[in-house]
Amino acid sequence: MNLSGLHMVVLMGGPGSEREVSLRSGAAVAGALRRGGYRVTEVEVKDTELDLPADTGLCVNMIHGTFGEDGQLQGILDARKIPYTGEGEAGSRLAFDKKESKRRFEKAGVPTPRWEMIAAGERPSLPLPLVVKAPREGSSVGVHIIRHQEELDAALRDCASLDREILIEEFVEGRELTVGVVGDRAMAVVEIRPHEGFYDYAHKYTKGASDYFCPAPLDAETTRHVQDTALAAHRSLGLEVYSRVDILLAAGGIPFVLETNTIPGMTETSLLPKAAAEAGMTFLELCEEIAQLSLLRSSSHPSP
Repeated sequence: MNLSGLHMVVLMGGPGSEREVSLRSGAAVAGALRRGGYRVTEVEVKDTELDLPADTGLCVNMIHGTFGEDGQLQGILDARKIPYTGEGEAGSRLAFDKKESKRRFEKAGVPTPRWEMIAAGERPSLPLPLVVKAPREGSSVGVHIIRHQEELDAALRDCASLDREILIEEFVEGRELTVGVVGDRAMAVVEIRPHEGFYDYAHKYTKGASDYFCPAPLDAETTRHVQDTALAAHRSLGLEVYSRVDILLAAGGIPFVLETNTIPGMTETSLLPKAAAEAGMTFLELCEEIAQLSLLRSSSHPSP
């Protein structure tokens, strides 16, 4: 679809825990679009109130996590009949909710670690080692790998402070991979090697804390299998625009899907842009394709 003449309003910040990262993504995308000759306005969102220019043609949503990625923002923009980048309200809400995503993955036959949900105050039944997660947070906020019983109580308290439910997941030892999906196309597989521990919030956003390999050093058959699994996860959630699928590659070459992110990081050094660059796409071209796919989604699913 034609993007020329559209007033693009880049939404960034937000009220959630990923605010600072969102500001960086928003600034990078706004800069790329300006260099591409587009009319761009940046709007820093601080709460759930939205004050947009009257002639907004497309909201470029760069608000990661709470509010921007969980369906709230999408519902507000749908009510105002303003098109926006990324998935619609239902797809955003579904992908953000790890419990509901897990159910979809299992229904579609997408491999994912064994799991259970418990309420605050309850104890998990899965054996150690296990992973304790807040089911509706992004960027590995509220994620704890538990190898020893004495670590469990603090992790449960932390997750209970974030959500009334807690996701307990079997711990899978494996290589940390991520695959960007744009439209119906899987990008290059990226391998992430944190210098210590796992790829948590600090490793994601601390320069030099992890090494990245794009494309991941995998044989051709494994690469295709991982990409196909990422596509299957994306499709199982009914996603249409773009996402980044996080995968653990276990022994024996089995890829286990952990989650799907519908507003992944979009600085010029983020993982989705790295994978797009491997496919020959510039950062601007990636932004433009996301905008075009989003307008196509919006036109095929008009706001009520």
